[in-house]
Amino acid sequence: MVFDSLKPYNDLPELPPRQDLETKVVLKKTVSAGRALAELKGLGETIPDQGVLINSIVLQEAKASSEIENVVTTNDALFRALASASSVNVDPATKEVLRYREALWTGFQDLVRRDLLTTNAFVEIANTIKKNQSDVRNIAGTVLSNPATGDVIYTPPEGEDIIRRKLKNLESYIHAPDGVDALVKMAVIHYQFEAIHPFSDGNGRTGRIINILYLVQQGLLDVPVLYLSRFIIENKSEYYRRLREVTEQQAWEPWILYMLDAVEETAIFTRKRMIDIRDMLNWTIEFVRLQLPKVYSKELVELLFKQPYTKGQLLVDANLAKRQTAAIYLRELERVGVLRGLKLGKEKIYLNVRLFDLLSK
Repeated sequence: MVFDSLKPYNDLPELPPRQDLETKVVLKKTVSAGRALAELKGLGETIPDQGVLINSIVLQEAKASSEIENVVTTNDALFRALASASSVNVDPATKEVLRYREALWTGFQDLVRRDLLTTNAFVEIANTIKKNQSDVRNIAGTVLSNPATGDVIYTPPEGEDIIRRKLKNLESYIHAPDGVDALVKMAVIHYQFEAIHPFSDGNGRTGRIINILYLVQQGLLDVPVLYLSRFIIENKSEYYRRLREVTEQQAWEPWILYMLDAVEETAIFTRKRMIDIRDMLNWTIEFVRLQLPKVYSKELVELLFKQPYTKGQLLVDANLAKRQTAAIYLRELERVGVLRGLKLGKEKIYLNVRLFDLLSK
């Protein structure tokens, strides 16, 4: 069949693809990408409380993935909103990025419970991102256009029955014990989900969450800390070009190699960032222990690294101090330069300046 961008791609081929996916060059690349991912997972296993690292890295993924869809906010707005007791003064873009973070965790928790990636899980992720109760597309007219020219570059399948059938095929492929390398399958799964384009909005972000969850399901990650969206932002035009080449030419090898590059480079970057956060945490633990022995506890310092902004209520919720004592602790930490206090509405919050600067690089 000759592909026509103006017609619904109801003939999107089912999985698995007919081509040989594990070519010599692809298999060679899976070795280095797999090694980088294993080193990232191994580092995480050495950190007793991965929550110290997870919140910050997941929020960076949420920010980057949303930026691909032109939902743009700042690190400062994100971290302040995360620490705030109220969402009244939070701008819509920041709220949407925080919902991506929520969707990723919702999907991860569902995967831990059921060990399945299903259409229902995809719907829940998309609905969390967009804060609605929509379902698989059931109306015609969805097209993907070049934002510069307005030309239609792709018309996804139409008809709810057709879309659900293709999603069911995708589910079967995800869970099939076919011996194909998991990183290769992740690339195929991502293409197919984006080609089906099952929702009116949020498909890109949902698809990128599915990538991470699939790696967790396959045991390649323990927790969803791979920061793939950063690579896609830096290579955005190639990302869309490679997707189109699969659709128009069934050019699977260049697309798979692109995704393997994304995994390898992202795993290396994320591992370095995790090491930097861990080293900074260890330095701060020792500094606070020496400077503020009456305030110090390892649990308190670790709390300061779960997100850049903190406040007294977080210490209370963690059973680290009563309200008045928490306020004293935070003022002392500000006095020695670990934190910087500022007003946010009616409450005072405190910024871990060194952590914020690291995450903003």
